[in-house]
Amino acid sequence: MADADCIFCKILTGDIPADVVREDEHTVAFRDLEPQAPTHVLVIPRRHLPDVGSLALEAPEEVAPLFAAVRAVAEQEGIDGSGYRSVFNTGAGAQQSVFHAHVHVLGGRAMTWPPG
Repeated sequence: MADADCIFCKILTGDIPADVVREDEHTVAFRDLEPQAPTHVLVIPRRHLPDVGSLALEAPEEVAPLFAAVRAVAEQEGIDGSGYRSVFNTGAGAQQSVFHAHVHVLGGRAMTWPPG
């Protein structure tokens, strides 16, 4: 179910290298190339769908493993105790730049509002 034009699908197939920090049968997690916090990891489902809303509608059984992977990444990265932010950008107006469902896991510093 990969999209040949999707950069995240190319990471899943190994065609593009990434700093993978965790993977399981449903998800892959890797470091963001332009981190917005000391810890900035992207968690993506292996299934190609454009955003998390589409994932929830078309493959709801894959949403829980996605959230479990977010928690596992936070624990592995040592930010679960201090707090972390999970962000879904959905649509171009929300600054989604890769249209493959993904979660940004941010931590390692105080999360301020507005983010930045």
